[in-house]
Amino acid sequence: MIVLKNERDLEAMRPACAIARIVLEETAASIQPGMSTREIDRFAASRMKHHGAKSAFLGYRKFPCNTCISINEQVVHGMGGDRKVEFGDIVSLDVGVVYRGFIGDTAKTVAVGGCSVEAQRLMDVTEKSLYEGIAKAVAGNRVTDISKAIQKYVEGNGYSVVREFVGHGVGRTMHEEPQIPNYVDPKCNQKLRPGMTIAIEPMVNAGGPETKILNDGWTVVTKDGQLSAHFEHTVLITESEPEIMTCPEKMLSKLKAQ
Repeated sequence: MIVLKNERDLEAMRPACAIARIVLEETAASIQPGMSTREIDRFAASRMKHHGAKSAFLGYRKFPCNTCISINEQVVHGMGGDRKVEFGDIVSLDVGVVYRGFIGDTAKTVAVGGCSVEAQRLMDVTEKSLYEGIAKAVAGNRVTDISKAIQKYVEGNGYSVVREFVGHGVGRTMHEEPQIPNYVDPKCNQKLRPGMTIAIEPMVNAGGPETKILNDGWTVVTKDGQLSAHFEHTVLITESEPEIMTCPEKMLSKLKAQ
């Protein structure tokens, strides 16, 4: 069921989205070579608590961590543990928080200390594809307009989009309708309406689109072992331009002026 948010809902949801973004940025800035993914996860949890929120991921379908921390060939759903990040790694951080009954969901991929030119280009293309998709998140368009924009940009730059995992509606629950694929799927062709809040999140692989899940039951990796990157924003469909709820300073009109 597609849930349309009224102004009262949106005023309650905006702080959750703001906190998610703050925690994401704080956590990304804290990462240093030699830190374990468990330490990163615990740091994020402490920042959520500081801001009066809690993890939307912990316990969701029995997920055991506060955040998703995915390194290099890991696509999404990486878990905090003993693995230590090293200089040159790229780390995809996915943060979801619950605050006063609403969820904010956002993600980004960052380099640990620095990275290769190839890894940086993958991150740049993935992030730009997110904004290509957001530009199509306009009332009257359809989900396929978002999907087509992301897929066209990614594949035009020589990369591939993951098929098995997609964006989604978000609000009081983690996964609402509609699903937002990063490739054109004719079955996901819902019309975009004001009041819809959706998480747009391209997951982009340097090699092929195929993935597999590790024996832990959660961590998704590229099947060919090549790098992957992930960026995400929670976006509100309005009567005019989309509102990027997890990064309010990046309204679309400002992005176009850059």
